[in-house]
Amino acid sequence: MKKVFKIIGYILLGFIVLLLCVAAYIQLAPMPTYEVKAPDLKITPDSVRLAEGRRIAMSMCVHCHRGPDGKLSGDIWNDDDVIGKLYSANLTQHPDAGIGRYTDGELANTLRTGIKRDGHFAGPFMMFRNLSDEDLHAVIAFLRSDAPEVQPSERRQPPSEPTFLAKMWYKLLVKPMPYPEKAIVAPPPSDKLAYGRYLATGKWECFNCHSASFETNNIEEPEKSKGYFGGGNPLKDPHGNSALSANITPDRETGIGAWTEAQFAEAVRFGKRPDGKGLSPLMPPMTMLTDAEISAIWAYLQTVPPINNTVARTLEAAGQ
Repeated sequence: MKKVFKIIGYILLGFIVLLLCVAAYIQLAPMPTYEVKAPDLKITPDSVRLAEGRRIAMSMCVHCHRGPDGKLSGDIWNDDDVIGKLYSANLTQHPDAGIGRYTDGELANTLRTGIKRDGHFAGPFMMFRNLSDEDLHAVIAFLRSDAPEVQPSERRQPPSEPTFLAKMWYKLLVKPMPYPEKAIVAPPPSDKLAYGRYLATGKWECFNCHSASFETNNIEEPEKSKGYFGGGNPLKDPHGNSALSANITPDRETGIGAWTEAQFAEAVRFGKRPDGKGLSPLMPPMTMLTDAEISAIWAYLQTVPPINNTVARTLEAAGQ
């Protein structure tokens, strides 16, 4: 009997040692790096591409990457007890502090896979897997342009301070994805439902915030995300604003099923709900969207399976 207890003790000791080794690796080892396999890509800018790249960048990238100087020079991106203090990158053309040394292919590779020029992983929030090649090229053309928002800024953020949980997530649970092997082409606007799906899951990534959780979102197959468009995702910014994302499925009681398309357009463009109340500041007015885009998104959302999910207006009201 003593021998059995001795064996069990050795097994438990070995398990504890293993856990301590894993914990030490997570806490002390440097962040992993990955091989950079950037495509051979040279983007030719034109007025249409530059205008569209600006529209996308100033509607999407700006929310995380706008610095105090008004440029896309980066700022604090997250500051809480769960993930830690993280900073967004400087996207200006500065050769050292920004992306001035990146080739077009390296920029495309970073935006598709999350792998930066130095091999470090920017994380899944920087993997734009469903954005069309043309829209991706437009963003890169804008970043290369003479727009004031991307002119060189020497602004440098201090090193990020991820928590143990965040380090574990980056080192053990989430990995970069390979660069897409096939071209990604957006559906034509004439195919309204397919175009609306592309806008909602690719170009403007509405599903990313409006599904149940960033952690359970499926980047490759958005429809498989938990609570797809059903809301309830806790959102916070480093400036003290917090909210739960809204349910925008066609459920009539808890979603937008009782709304009209015109009311949806008012909410998207001006942050105004049908009851006259304003949306959360974490849902910025998307004034740059065209009538055709809003109508296509609305049409697609009518095809999403309704989810009956009452979402509180604030995290405090939800007890979070």
